[in-house]
Parts: sequence; structure tokens; C-alpha cells
Amino acid sequence: MSAIYYFAIVGATDNPIYETDIIPSSRSSVLLENNRRDDHKHLNQFIAHAALDVVEEVQWTTQAMYLKSVDRFNDQYVSAFVTANNVKFLLLHDQKSEDSIKGFFNEVYELYIKVLMNPFYEKNAQINNPQFDNRVKMVARRFL
Repeated sequence: MSAIYYFAIVGATDNPIYETDIIPSSRSSVLLENNRRDDHKHLNQFIAHAALDVVEEVQWTTQAMYLKSVDRFNDQYVSAFVTANNVKFLLLHDQKSEDSIKGFFNEVYELYIKVLMNPFYEKNAQINNPQFDNRVKMVARRFL
């Protein structure tokens, strides 16, 4: 259905902190039309939002931060990672590669912790830093 990954960080109060569409390195030669990406962006947001209920159920059944694939919509999977302060990382993808997704989440978690350590960043506020965006996309190219 979609040739892109959708990654979102959702705050502890279920507010969106960060979101991006990621074109994996294996599919970088595919030319995506802007209209198609915009249409899928709303659908991806809806799928991620719907998966939040499942994430909140699953997070209490395990002590692991990486929850693996928690939900599925048509041919797309939603994988989740929950931090200690209940911030949720959601990745919408169409391939199951648990090890690379876990590595991606761990690297992005380190980037997120660096943002939290910034004294000017308010907890659960949107992240609009272009450096953070570029680093997330670099990590995605390496793992996805």
C-alpha cells in the first residue's frame, strides 16, 4: 500500500510530539507523488492513533520498553516502544523485521533523551528541531 514508514512520538498525555514520513534506503529510488503522500499521511495518523489503545493495554503486561508489533491494519503493522515516562514511539511499517526496528527505536530513544536534557525543552512539547529530524532520518536509513 505505502512505500514509506510513518514514525510518531506521542506524549504521556496522548499529544503528538513529533511525526515524520521516512523513505527507507532500499526504496529511495521510488518516486513518490506529493498528493499520494498527503493522502496516506492522514491515514497513517489515524492508524497510529487507533493503535494507542492497544499500546496502553500491552504496556502493562510486560516490563520491556519495546512492545514489538502491537497492531495491524490491512498490510501494515504498528510497532511500539514505551519510555519510562510513558512517552510512546510508534512506527507504521509493512515489513516485519523486529531486530532492525528494535535498533531503530533504541537509537531514537537516545536522541529523545538528548532533547529532554535540553534545559529549554518543556516535557511533552512538540519537537520542531531540524537537527533532531535529520538525525531520526539518518537512524532510519541505517536500520530500516
